[in-house]
Amino acid sequence: MMNLKQMEYFVRVAELGSFSKAAMVLDIAQPALSRQVRLLEADLRVILLSRNGRGVALTEAGRKLFDHAVDILQSVERATEDMENSRDEPAGRIVIGLPPSVGRRLAVPLARIFRDTLPKARPVIVEGLSSHVTEWIAGGRVDVGLIHNPDPNPAIEVSPLAEEPLGLVALTLDAATVLRWAELAGLPLILPERSHSMRRLLETQAAFAGIRLKVAMEVTSIPSILDLVGAGFGHAVLTRTALRAWGREGEFTFRPLIEPAVNSTLFLAFPAKKPITPLGRRAMALLGDLVRTEMHNAHCL
Repeated sequence: MMNLKQMEYFVRVAELGSFSKAAMVLDIAQPALSRQVRLLEADLRVILLSRNGRGVALTEAGRKLFDHAVDILQSVERATEDMENSRDEPAGRIVIGLPPSVGRRLAVPLARIFRDTLPKARPVIVEGLSSHVTEWIAGGRVDVGLIHNPDPNPAIEVSPLAEEPLGLVALTLDAATVLRWAELAGLPLILPERSHSMRRLLETQAAFAGIRLKVAMEVTSIPSILDLVGAGFGHAVLTRTALRAWGREGEFTFRPLIEPAVNSTLFLAFPAKKPITPLGRRAMALLGDLVRTEMHNAHCL
């Protein structure tokens, strides 16, 4: 019968799409890794991975086992954490979800804090859009995360951490220091697609202001949006911190939007129905302190 080690090997190969990459991550010889996965397939009498020239892909049976295996491995890790935490020693694996611009600023200081204050803990940092991080937390794949402007979701709890005004990011210099929402109408905008939290916030505010946004292009990646603004394809609506995160603040003008002023809010998020472990509580406190420190430092620049 399959064992936990075989499940872990299978999951890593599936996640990375490659036996060679998984072998490096797991620190195991590739032939031994391949043999264990073949034994798992033989025990279950199904093909879990289809091999091709580019790597491997999950079969239909593989996709079903992958979901079960991830849940089982996470349950085992949580059980191990609980045993460690019962001795008041926060330890084990904790998965933290961050949006890309936040992850760029916080990944290194967060890793440093865990190393210095929680040496027995193993943080796993995953990046994704706020909508993705929300789904991962609701589904139990992520333990705690940071998300922008979330919609109500009964599967997660949220707590606001920081607010920051939105502004028009443009390539050309302008004597005006602010921009009224009414003036935004007609300007060609490069915006994320509709599932992005920033796009939803802008569309909602535009409806309240009685204006229609002129969408020139839809691009999800903030660095790509800034590249297109820099190339003269249009303007963007972002926070000043987003410019700083990608090292581009000096290249553009930033005019805060007023009448009304609109803020983007960063929330701490965690599962609503999953018990929070001592390690989870410590991680949430560390994230909150780190965000507040980073925002304070940014505003002092």
